[in-house]
Amino acid sequence: MKELLDSVVEEFRDIWRNGRVATYIPELARACPDAVGLAVCDLGSGLYTAGDWNYPFTMQSVSKIVSLALALTVCGEDAVFSSVGMDPLADPFNSIMRLEMDAPHRPHNPLINSGAIVVLSLLPWTESNERVTAVSDLAARMAGKPSVSMNSAVYISEKETSDRNRALAWFLKSVGNLHGDIEDILDAYFRQCSLETNCADLAVMGATLAADGRNPITEEQVLTPRVARVVRTIMATCGMYDGSGEFAVSAGIPAKSGVGGGIAAAVPGMMGIGTCGPALDSRGNSVAGLAMMKKLSEVLNLRIY
Repeated sequence: MKELLDSVVEEFRDIWRNGRVATYIPELARACPDAVGLAVCDLGSGLYTAGDWNYPFTMQSVSKIVSLALALTVCGEDAVFSSVGMDPLADPFNSIMRLEMDAPHRPHNPLINSGAIVVLSLLPWTESNERVTAVSDLAARMAGKPSVSMNSAVYISEKETSDRNRALAWFLKSVGNLHGDIEDILDAYFRQCSLETNCADLAVMGATLAADGRNPITEEQVLTPRVARVVRTIMATCGMYDGSGEFAVSAGIPAKSGVGGGIAAAVPGMMGIGTCGPALDSRGNSVAGLAMMKKLSEVLNLRIY
């Protein structure tokens, strides 16, 4: 496995040139565009890494699978999916248009920005710090780590430049689909997206989901099998922004990307995969991560459909 991962990283080492780092959050523009890392956590044989696997980056939208898993655990499926839908969206992850045009005015799924903001609002805590502590604690348990840190510079940068997310939140409040202190909920969202990670963390998180909620490193049953399966399913249909359908055809595995450059994937009963590559395509997905995921799926026959 190690030789395979090394060869995959080498094959796609220069593909980052086809993308560019995110700049709409100014601090993300400081990322190394040529960082390319890969990790696999095999449920039978453990963790393997290659390339810039320990390059640190923020989870951004990958964190949405954690807050979704937390909400499903503490609030239940009915509460979550009465507030957000389960459907893919062909519009960008921060689109306002579709949210306003479609009735009822609720986010299409939990993995777009509006959906993740609503999911955080459902959690039974009233302050940002409490919400984020719960999310970061679960992220750490899924990754098999004592704790997960937050990148303060990214958090501040995100908070100062998130007019679009504020617009989404205030629109949802105006139609009665978001309750609570809007700025406090948004603060939790910005902090959640700024949690720091690396490829190995994402691979273990993916493996925890692939193993029906059981962390293969710590052997802790972090999530119920039902929650893990629901999260995997939403990842498969909605996890790669408006490129989810194309990724389903080309790679065929549940995955979630983030504009920090990470992708986490969960291959049921087999493995978790984590990639990093801060250079993104036009949809916000890592160009190196996409290429490596597709290659591994092809070589290892990972397709689930």
